[in-house]
Amino acid sequence: MNLSYLSSDDTICALSTPAGMGAIAIIRLSGPDAIKTAAQYFKPKRHDFKLEASGSHTAHFGTFGTEAGVIDEVLITVFRAPNSYTGEDVVEISCHGSVYIQQKIIEVLLQHGVRLAEPGEFTLRAFMHNRFDLSQAEAVADLIASNSESSHKLAINQMRGGFSEKIRELRARLVDFASLIELELDFSEEDVEFADRSGLLKLLATIKTEIENLKSSFALGNVMKHGIPVAIAGKPNVGKSTLLNALLNEERAIVSEIPGTTRDAIEDTIAIKGVTFRFIDTAGLRHTNEPIETIGIERTYEKMNQAAVVLYVFDITTASEKEIDDAIADIRMQLEDPDKQIIPVANKTDMLLEAPHSFKKLVELDTLFVSAKRNENINLITERLLKTAHSGETGDQTIVYSLRHYEALTRAGLSIESIEKGFAENLPTDLIAIDIRQALHHLGSITGEVTTEELLGNIFGKFCIGK
Repeated sequence: MNLSYLSSDDTICALSTPAGMGAIAIIRLSGPDAIKTAAQYFKPKRHDFKLEASGSHTAHFGTFGTEAGVIDEVLITVFRAPNSYTGEDVVEISCHGSVYIQQKIIEVLLQHGVRLAEPGEFTLRAFMHNRFDLSQAEAVADLIASNSESSHKLAINQMRGGFSEKIRELRARLVDFASLIELELDFSEEDVEFADRSGLLKLLATIKTEIENLKSSFALGNVMKHGIPVAIAGKPNVGKSTLLNALLNEERAIVSEIPGTTRDAIEDTIAIKGVTFRFIDTAGLRHTNEPIETIGIERTYEKMNQAAVVLYVFDITTASEKEIDDAIADIRMQLEDPDKQIIPVANKTDMLLEAPHSFKKLVELDTLFVSAKRNENINLITERLLKTAHSGETGDQTIVYSLRHYEALTRAGLSIESIEKGFAENLPTDLIAIDIRQALHHLGSITGEVTTEELLGNIFGKFCIGK
């Protein structure tokens, strides 16, 4: 995304509602000529009214058209700088949702010297006018893309500045620390120490701990944003694909009595009571010489390692107690995280004629008894998964969910460690100052106190046009 177009003296426009036909459409203008341009083609219902004289945050009904004729009846809303989304004069034209009307209004605006906005340019202008910082701007896109209560909560909290405030607080402490070190550099020839080394080391330890706490929240934030991955594993023909279909309430996976039908992982997501789960149906676990099926089984173990929870499904009518114990033990051996939750799911209860001999053992394992075919007790699985999801919540704690923020925090933490190492090795103050500046740079890149054109292009280029 090239930012050479960015200028405060031009006016931009874009359709801010989804493309296509709908009940209404909103066309947004922002820039110094936004109100003047809209007024040129707007005929208000009140003959004594002029749009140029309207106050901020006011709406006005009339027609929009040219000398060739009226295009549509519209409602124009005016937001005056600096009290607008972008910090500039903003006009929103609400018209009927006809694709022709949308195109015609935009065509008229472009003929008057307004240009089409680039993706994310309205939000970029808001950032440039200090309406909010960079992490809050990123949260705008995340809010638009949120598809569950948990992802919405993350985005809204970040957009309201909770995370930004935490970063600014850390950076302010480091700035105070840096100012003392820089002062020592000014008096380097006199060999003066203005900073109490023990106090500085305590401050560094505190900052490093807080950075690590923020980083440790990333795993939770990532699954809250993208969905909790749940792998469905087990031997062939135990009903894994049927269970996936029952969980999703649709025929997503092919169901067959032929062993090895699922050769590759099938994934789909569903929001359950505000939490997004990403279910992964995997290839059946068994010993085979068939090369394609072998690859599928290898991918099964990969998906189990990537998952937050593993549903181990078995056929309650045929599985023995030893088989279940051995299977769970084998799965644990393949997992990189030995403490990962494995939930035993006894399927095909509809085919049971009597209680299984291993019933007591299965109860001890907290087994869930279901019939995927008849869609019976599937709610037990979703309830257990929701309980698992909520157990990881951290209340009002600041949660990091952006990979960019996580990487910046990691680099800042490494710089802090270098500062500590520099003090321990009695390195010259000017070398330590370099690491301090690096730490400040990495923290500042999160909120936008430090930016580059490439960084801004990467962030705002992913926005939708009109926002």
